[in-house]
Amino acid sequence: MSARQNLRPLYVASSQDVIHDARQTFRQDVLRGLGERQKRLLAKYFYDARGSALFDKITQLPEYYLTRAELEILSEQAMALAAFLPKRPIVVEFGSGSSRKFRLLKAALGELAAYVPVDIASEVIYSEADALKRDFPTLAVLPVAADFTAPFPIPRLEPEMPVVGFFPGSTIGNFEPEDARAFLSTAAATLGAGSCFVIGVDLVKERAVLEAAYDDSAGVTAAFNRNILTRINRELGGDFNPQLFRHRAVFNTAESRVEMHLESAIEQRVRVGGVSFRFAQGERIHTESSYKYTARDFQDLARAAGWTPRAVLLDRRSAFMLHILQNEC
Repeated sequence: MSARQNLRPLYVASSQDVIHDARQTFRQDVLRGLGERQKRLLAKYFYDARGSALFDKITQLPEYYLTRAELEILSEQAMALAAFLPKRPIVVEFGSGSSRKFRLLKAALGELAAYVPVDIASEVIYSEADALKRDFPTLAVLPVAADFTAPFPIPRLEPEMPVVGFFPGSTIGNFEPEDARAFLSTAAATLGAGSCFVIGVDLVKERAVLEAAYDDSAGVTAAFNRNILTRINRELGGDFNPQLFRHRAVFNTAESRVEMHLESAIEQRVRVGGVSFRFAQGERIHTESSYKYTARDFQDLARAAGWTPRAVLLDRRSAFMLHILQNEC
């Protein structure tokens, strides 16, 4: 049996029929969003193959401080992090994608009972699991193909084995606050009583710094934002001209979030799946929100979801934070 066969996901959240219908769900979400008074598209649809590659480029841009700050915390504060977490746990990474940050967490924690990468894209976790097994042949890598925002079973090698959830990258900021609370509550039930959760959260900071991080001078984030229109054209038969939509990134102080929009450069009509949508000149599609928190505000959110805050680790510039939570229930 090949390594790929050995590493097939232990669980698939939905039937093959539901997975096959993912494009239909995409179509429904797009038509619903474009039909609203404030047109919107869901940020989760950014991540086709090209979108994922563009996001990888974004994380390396000088303006995009988030990834560097989080990697700094994981590498330079390993002992402080490990002090709050159990020995030899199962580590469950939500939305795993690349294993780069997990590797730093593993270096901090030392021996692990197992690593459970969770991602809806099973081929992504196959590839990363293959690489991890080559580099760590004694590590049990147990991929789970699932939507991590919904409950999923965690494979356990032994009863009562400690569990550490890992959700890096500030993805929690893409949830509306009430949705973030619901996700944290679901994660508490999934990880179980006594579990810990290590979660990356971006801090509120100066408007200029935040807006530059989402509107880089090289135009990579603009290409990333417009790529969702290209995906709609390819998969749903749309006729968007992406170059007729300007990338906009603004910090909404009242809501404490960076908003990304696509702004129509002209008055135009666009068809998607046989449905026509009118755009006035200057009209915007809201494509993403990225909420920024103070340490106290995020701790209050975690408490409302049933978690007990244990610690907050900051990078040297206090730009980003890792929260360590405990599930006492």
